[in-house]
Order: sequence, then C-alpha cells, then structure tokens
Amino acid sequence: MITIDFNKLDIHPNDRILDIGCGEGRHTIEACRQQGTLCVGADVGFKTLVETKKKIAFHRALDDLCCKSVYLSCMDVTCLPFKNNCFDTVICSEVLEHITDDQSAMSELVRILKPGKILAVSVPRFFPEKLCWFLSDEYVNADMGHVRIYQKHSLIKEMEAFGVRHIASHYAHSIHAPFWWLKCLIGPNRTDSKLVTLYHELLVWDLMNKPKFTAFVDKLLNPVLGKSLVLYFKKA
Repeated sequence: MITIDFNKLDIHPNDRILDIGCGEGRHTIEACRQQGTLCVGADVGFKTLVETKKKIAFHRALDDLCCKSVYLSCMDVTCLPFKNNCFDTVICSEVLEHITDDQSAMSELVRILKPGKILAVSVPRFFPEKLCWFLSDEYVNADMGHVRIYQKHSLIKEMEAFGVRHIASHYAHSIHAPFWWLKCLIGPNRTDSKLVTLYHELLVWDLMNKPKFTAFVDKLLNPVLGKSLVLYFKKA
C-alpha cells in the first residue's frame, strides 16, 4: 500500500533515498524500483527490517528492482546517524504520530535533506483519526500507539519552521478509513469479528489485484474520507 506519490518526488539516477520508519518496506521497495537509486530503509524495529529484507529478496527474484543498492538499518528518527544535506529524497510515512519528540524528528528530517530536494511526510488525517480516538480508547495504544492527532495547517507550519517550503499535498486510502472505524467500534485488539476479517480480506485483495474500480472509488472519496494526509516539502 503506497501512500506517497513517487511522481511528486523528482527522483533521478544516482539519487540517495531514505525511507525512515520504513516498517515492512512498502516505500523502500518502491524506492528500489526507481532507476539507478541508492536506497536506505530504516526503522527502530529490528523485526520489521527482517520482513523488509525478505520482501526485497522476493522482488529481486522477480527482477523488478532497478536500484543500484539498498541498505537496511535500525535507527531513531530523532537522532539520525547521517551528515547534513546527504539525501536527495526523504520519506517519512505514518511515523510522526508515534513519536513523543516529534520536533526533534522534524528537525532531523530536514537536516539530512539536500537543499532544493523533496521531503514527503504522511500522517493520519485529522477527522478519520479523531473518530478512531472517539470510538475506542484502545486504539491509541494499538499498533505501537498514536500519541497525537495532526491538523494539516499546523503541521505545515511546524515543518516549515525547520527550513522547508510546502509545495503539494493530497489525501490517501479512503477505503481504509471505514475499516478502522469498524475495527475501533468492535475493539481494535479483537480477532474474532467476521465482519472485520471480511473487510480486511477485501483490502488485501484490493492491494494484490489493484482493480480499476476500487482505485477509482478510492480516488473519488479521498478528498472527503482519505485516511492519510500526505505533504510534500522542498528544502530551501
């Protein structure tokens, strides 16, 4: 499930791309599909990096990766082990809402980005996320926990304070929002709900088969129901 629109990242051969908070590697793998890139997937969780490594090996076997090299490493987004201005593209998708010290994380994302290059950030959108918090107290502590809810304009202002300029934004994953509302209503940690299981199977089927109909519905509803807010910034 790709949240970031790679067409907005202006990636070129030999560019260095960092996917920080890569999870199981969805954006890292997409970065590796960009011709001639040098990619780094990083996360605080070792187990998720193991899964990313397996998925990269799977895609290498399919011969659908075009990168020159890819590296995986454990690291903390609030204290990145890189020099200033060393990446051409930085991706931070669905991470900041988990970070207590998000200001340090934002500062680090901008610090390592080269001037004139693009930072892509996504977080849960205010309204769908607020409804999840309203429906379930458990939700905040599920999936490693969400510690805050962002509003678009305030997040843009916070990011721009570190030396980047907001250049584009959109919403994503509208068909996922009702799934999380349903899950929160029933109980985010329950595994015995047939309705939740069926909805999850539908989302997995959509992810694997990419039918045009659900893509159309998702795009149509994203401005209203999109679960993720996606922001693009350019460093001064």
